[in-house]
Amino acid sequence: MSDLTYTLVTDGSSDASLKTVLEWLLRANGVSCAIQGEWADLRQLPRPPIRLEERIGEAAALYPCELLFIHRDAEDESREFRRSEIEAAVQAAKFDANAVPAWVSVIPVRMQEAWLLFDEMAIRRAVGNRYGTVPLQLPALDRCEALADPKTRLFEVFREASGLGARRRAKLRVAMMTQRIAEYVEDFSPLRSLTAFTALEQELREAIGRHRWDRR
Repeated sequence: MSDLTYTLVTDGSSDASLKTVLEWLLRANGVSCAIQGEWADLRQLPRPPIRLEERIGEAAALYPCELLFIHRDAEDESREFRRSEIEAAVQAAKFDANAVPAWVSVIPVRMQEAWLLFDEMAIRRAVGNRYGTVPLQLPALDRCEALADPKTRLFEVFREASGLGARRRAKLRVAMMTQRIAEYVEDFSPLRSLTAFTALEQELREAIGRHRWDRR
């Protein structure tokens, strides 16, 4: 039984936490073989690529894989617009002719932090205050995709969950907490109520079936 290898190409370094979400989805959709995933860290290259097609090509070359997950936050655009953008970038990317990977688009609405605002215990653990009792003002799950700035809201929730005074809250490294939080979520199934997450799972399920990764 061979491993399934994947590489995640993201907008920024904090989005590397999506690996945990993606591996949960692979397992939830029948992939039982070992999974070897990498986040494509292109920051240390002499000339880090800027254009999406360049980042995709560099990621595939430096982190060879069977499956590319390509992340773009929707932000103020529709999922359809972002997916078309990704598809065009894949077509324009330069690949080794013998190693063109399958690919799946990962497009949170508006940004990936909207997918991290539903699990209160995971938030408390990420902030290092597992047994905190300060009430957290989490948005209703069905409203997460409508938040104007989910990143700022998540940072605010981290500060609330810390239970610290205002001065110490200001010193919290909330960006680092964003990278940890997904590791503490045991079940991402509540996100299936969100349109963008459902679209991701459907696209991934189709890729799994097409390549028979669930039969290894």
